[in-house]
Amino acid sequence: MDFSFTIIGFVVGFVVGMTGIGGGSLMTPILVLGFGIKPAIAVGTDLLYAAITKSGGIFVHHKHGNIQWPIVILLSYGSVPASLCSLIVIKKLDTAGVNYDSLIMSTLSIALILTALFLLSRNQLHKLSQKENFDVIKVIHRKYRKPFTVFAGIIIGILVTLSSVGAGVIGAAFLFFLYPRLKAIQIVGTDLAHAVPITAIAGLGHAHIGTVDYILLGSLLIGSLPGIYLGSHFGTFLPDKIMRPVLASMLLIIGIRLAF
Repeated sequence: MDFSFTIIGFVVGFVVGMTGIGGGSLMTPILVLGFGIKPAIAVGTDLLYAAITKSGGIFVHHKHGNIQWPIVILLSYGSVPASLCSLIVIKKLDTAGVNYDSLIMSTLSIALILTALFLLSRNQLHKLSQKENFDVIKVIHRKYRKPFTVFAGIIIGILVTLSSVGAGVIGAAFLFFLYPRLKAIQIVGTDLAHAVPITAIAGLGHAHIGTVDYILLGSLLIGSLPGIYLGSHFGTFLPDKIMRPVLASMLLIIGIRLAF
């Protein structure tokens, strides 16, 4: 067990606890760029890491009535089949001996750039979605909200399976736009309730393919759990208007770096 991975787990867990930003946006790029971990291994390991570390949050949000389960089901109609199809593609490429690292790196780059953009524009997107005097937004909300929710699930399922990024910030951005009347805490709870099972499904799929490093997973978990606990308490001292642009800028730089 490499102690450096435990430290990384603590640092990422601390940031996640402090900001609520999904760990995949940070963990996978760190493993790939900082430690030279094979992209497929980094993604597969991070997916199970995310499923485990986020699972406790579901019970808390469910207890307080923050989860909109019908929305979770609609998202799952799209994300589960999309994730399974993505896993089949990976399995086929692996069986054929094709190196699919470039596919994962490209998807990761796109997911990180989208995450950064959504972080920066989340409030504006939410305000725009509340202006139902716009014909397009009115039509989406009144006639096509359900199919758009399923479509959002498809996008999330593909991104999560191929990059481990997308179930957090990107998922919340879709929900903010499609369901502007929900409270922010309901968006967070609903997004989390969808994120845990889809990361678990994708992670178990990667485990079946053989792209999960269990020793690495254990090292990350040992560090991340106390990191999340401490970060959640420390986060009250740092305003969101400072942390969000800093994190968004960092993710945007990493996403561009991965693209090239």
